[in-house]
Parts: sequence; C-alpha cells; structure tokens
Amino acid sequence: QVQLVESGGGLVQPGGSLRLSCAASGFIIRNYAMAWHRQGPGKERELVASISTDGTSTNYADSVKGRATISRDNAENTIYLHLNSLKPEDTAVYYCRGYVGNYNFWGRGTQVTVST
Repeated sequence: QVQLVESGGGLVQPGGSLRLSCAASGFIIRNYAMAWHRQGPGKERELVASISTDGTSTNYADSVKGRATISRDNAENTIYLHLNSLKPEDTAVYYCRGYVGNYNFWGRGTQVTVST
C-alpha cells in the first residue's frame, strides 16, 4: 500500500522555523520527483517546493524563496522541508507529493499554524 505520511507541523511563532518530514512507504522515492504543496484557509492548494529524483535540482515558490529548503534522503525514503522566518501567511496544511509519469501520490497533510 502506497503511503506518504507527513509530520512536524504545529504551532510556531512568527519568525520561527520548523522542519517537516514526509515518510514514504509502498514505493521507492528515488524513482520519483517529490514536492511539498500547501493549502491555506480559503486558498487553493499551491506548490511550495519540488526536488528532482537525485536531489540536484530544486524549485521554490516565490513566496518561500530564500526561506525554504527542500531535501531528500532516498536511503530513508523520506523528504524534508525546512522553513525559516515563518510568517502568518505560511499558515496552511502542508502536503507531500510523489510523482512520475502518470503516477501521482499525495499524503494527508500536516497543519502548520504561524501565530502568537
């Protein structure tokens, strides 16, 4: 059974940082590009960051560029998202995604709330 399980979300103060993890099972992530998406309250789901199969190529949304780092550990079948200098507008459910060709897997998400 294919699963992506996100963790690491929670309540963070503005200016803080966190690390989200996404553990995959049922498939080998080294064959898949991976990405983080998020959906804020009342907003559409948006791409936050993506990473190539070997980790050598990454892309970031303008809203997080310079504050976010996506990484992957293919040996652990896990990807990560580090977010720094968090802002209230970063509040969202963060989803992990694995994709290649017609295959597209999503996690159930982890809530990140940035607030005092």
